[in-house]
Amino acid sequence: MAGRKQFDVDAALDQAMRVFWQRGYADASLDALASATGLGRGSLYGAFGNKDALFRQCLDRYSSLYGARYEQALAAHPGEPVRAVEAFFDVVLERIADPSVPAGCLIAQSAAQSETMQEENSTKVRGLLDAQRERVRAALAGSAADDRALDEAALFVVAVTQSLAVLSRAGAPDSELRSVARLACGTVADTLAR
Repeated sequence: MAGRKQFDVDAALDQAMRVFWQRGYADASLDALASATGLGRGSLYGAFGNKDALFRQCLDRYSSLYGARYEQALAAHPGEPVRAVEAFFDVVLERIADPSVPAGCLIAQSAAQSETMQEENSTKVRGLLDAQRERVRAALAGSAADDRALDEAALFVVAVTQSLAVLSRAGAPDSELRSVARLACGTVADTLAR
């Protein structure tokens, strides 16, 4: 259409996602979001709605970019739940070590600030954590452990994953993060063997 500026929606979402990831929801100003996406405020609102709607779209984008990798890792070792968790942590640590993305995790960053968000946004963040736990729980289901142990192990894996993101954001070296992941895998193996 004549007179309408065309832009790549995914690229704009990626740039907005980086702002939320780096600064957190509360400190991601509309000016910073507009600057990062190359869109004026009017165009930003026209394309994505308000800041809250844009944030939810960024969470969806983050989930689609990284969720599939986690699912593949967890599904790569059917019948071997501990190996599936090891593969999952390998993918988590690869993403954390990726210099092309901000430190930490958008979900962990957002969860830490959920008190500053609209309820719809904090519910969205919680839903993404629940989805991660369900993915891990499904990978553990091949073990002989009872439902309670499987639920606890899945929650533990998600908690460790979020902790790894926080530790990486605080500058923990890769060797320490890998040590935490290794100990977590041992704990999962022990839990499933009981």
